[in-house]
Amino acid sequence: MKRLAVFDIDGTLVDSRRAITDAVRDAWIAVGLEPPPYELSRRVVGLNLLAAVQTLAPTLPQERYPELAAAYKDAFLRNREAGSHEPLYDGAYDALRVLKEDGWLLGVATGKARRGLEHILTHHGVRDWFDAAFCADDGPGKPDPHMLKLNMETLGVAPQHTVMIGDTSFDMAMAREACCYAMGVAWGFHTPEEVAQGGAHEIANDFPELSAALTRWRALGLQQAQQQQ
Repeated sequence: MKRLAVFDIDGTLVDSRRAITDAVRDAWIAVGLEPPPYELSRRVVGLNLLAAVQTLAPTLPQERYPELAAAYKDAFLRNREAGSHEPLYDGAYDALRVLKEDGWLLGVATGKARRGLEHILTHHGVRDWFDAAFCADDGPGKPDPHMLKLNMETLGVAPQHTVMIGDTSFDMAMAREACCYAMGVAWGFHTPEEVAQGGAHEIANDFPELSAALTRWRALGLQQAQQQQ
């Protein structure tokens, strides 16, 4: 029986706090604004970029939001080319490898643009492990379930056999809306309390805990399927 694990990227697989914070700072300065503090900017990570900048710069004239979004993209790319790095969290590589070896299908649902997504997966040597990958360029952003549904439709996996893994309340709300299992992680941009409020079925504190939780969830699904036969 197919089992699909769909991962968020920023704050779930990669530690992009420094990269995102620096890009926000540079973009806001570029358009003449005071950069927002991290405590505010962390709360919009995962949203569509235009929605994020509108939230963080509520007094900016409406017609200037595309300018601010473009400044963020330019700053992020410029910083990456200058050596800014988004490392995998400890345990992420091994957790993905084991899932793949155990026969899981792997997907991605991220607020990153396609270029950034492909860079991350290729740079860390995990691109071939993912059977599907969807991002902000593919339609409505989180918490809309569009990206998650694309993963399931592409791979032919039903919602009850799919788990969404992410670090924000947006990931959990997306999973709930798509009728998937909402697996939160505690090490990303949103606090465990915020992740829980988003609708997480459970929250893992590190990758060993996450791997154990996925094993339990898969075993429970197999047991239920056998009972229905």
